[in-house]
Amino acid sequence: MSTITGMSQRTLGRSEIKVSPMGLGCWAIGGPWKWLDGEGGWGDIDDNESVRAIHAALDLGINFFDTAANYGTGHSEWILARALEGKRDKAVIATKFGFKVDEAKKQVTFRDDDHLLHVRQECEDSLRRLNTDVIDLYQLHVWDYPIEKVPAMLDVLDGLVKDGKIRYYGWSTDSVENAREFAKGKHCVSIQHDLNVILDTPDMLAACEELNLASVNRSPLARGALSGKYSKNATFPQNDVRNDTWSKDHFFAPTLEQLEKIREILTSNGRTLVQGALAWIWARSEKTVPIPGFKTVAQVEENAKAMQFGPLTKEQMKEIDSLLGR
Repeated sequence: MSTITGMSQRTLGRSEIKVSPMGLGCWAIGGPWKWLDGEGGWGDIDDNESVRAIHAALDLGINFFDTAANYGTGHSEWILARALEGKRDKAVIATKFGFKVDEAKKQVTFRDDDHLLHVRQECEDSLRRLNTDVIDLYQLHVWDYPIEKVPAMLDVLDGLVKDGKIRYYGWSTDSVENAREFAKGKHCVSIQHDLNVILDTPDMLAACEELNLASVNRSPLARGALSGKYSKNATFPQNDVRNDTWSKDHFFAPTLEQLEKIREILTSNGRTLVQGALAWIWARSEKTVPIPGFKTVAQVEENAKAMQFGPLTKEQMKEIDSLLGR
């Protein structure tokens, strides 16, 4: 089945679930929250606009929504549930678990005991906030979870599948070794990892292709650096996570350094920069499902329109690699 915007749907790894070629990342719509002692959110939000944006996404053929218990300490899950009321059958819901979420204090911290003790309760909490009977894709959010504990984690997750609480699971991690270990799980279908035109991850993509896992791509727009809206001296509101050094060093500095070299290719055929950045991801591998974030209807419309243009050509991909010295 095709989306109304032309590109075919993609299969979520080894599952039978069909998802739109891009999903939406629901981090920003969680609003402000604290991660340890710093900011975890993307500044202030308008919940009504968030709901309108999700409705617009559904109308434009987007059916995959990625959230987490962390985002707004549950607020993102609540808002997604509100938007999907009466429309749950039209959406594939992915959420994440693994941290200590304090809804009252709006704070998320690392767990100081064994994560395995809490997975079932965290799943119940997300089911309640999402107002659903089953989570389509349940992802471990702890990127550096000890690899020797993975078999026990897979047992717990397989138990949740058996009980009908979740359909499939995956891991949000940038470690290929982690991905290979999690892929031993019977119902593992995806790995969520950073990927964008500046930050290529050939080893992870090769592993996803070999193991038949969906490559769910966070930071496809380099936290907004690929939108063309920001200069090197860009400032963000105080409650925006993009003030942190990770955002600046890992996304903004390398992106803004290289963007002019490839701007012309990304904006070819009438695409915006955002649409070109998404087109690169689709051309990179058939396993990819980018999940750009959003706060407004306008952002969702621009993202969704990328599906009309489709992927970049092989020639354009080669040219980008050449210009970036890859």
